[in-house]
Amino acid sequence: MNRKLALAIVAASFAAGNAFADDITVDTTPFTSTKSRAEVQAELGLRGPNVWSTQYNPLATFKGSLTRAQVQAEYIKARDEVAALNGEDSGSAYLARGLNTQVDGTRLAGQPLNAQ
Repeated sequence: MNRKLALAIVAASFAAGNAFADDITVDTTPFTSTKSRAEVQAELGLRGPNVWSTQYNPLATFKGSLTRAQVQAEYIKARDEVAALNGEDSGSAYLARGLNTQVDGTRLAGQPLNAQ
């Protein structure tokens, strides 16, 4: 009985016919550009470097404003906070203690929220 039912379903699906998507070449309107190839190339050049290029190196012209010692000191000040925020609880216990604050846009660890 199951074979007959399966055969009937297969036969019905073939009898129903196939559905095809519409032809992609229906629109035959010719494209007319308003810019020359040189104008388009110049416009693409103004957008900036190609970040997908294998020759793209954003650090080639980078100039830092801090010294190595300043960066190290900043890292040492922030490493406890970073470790807490990257911990198992995603920093919720650290944030619940209320020991972080912002002064002049800089997060300061170990300071109460009302400190200025």
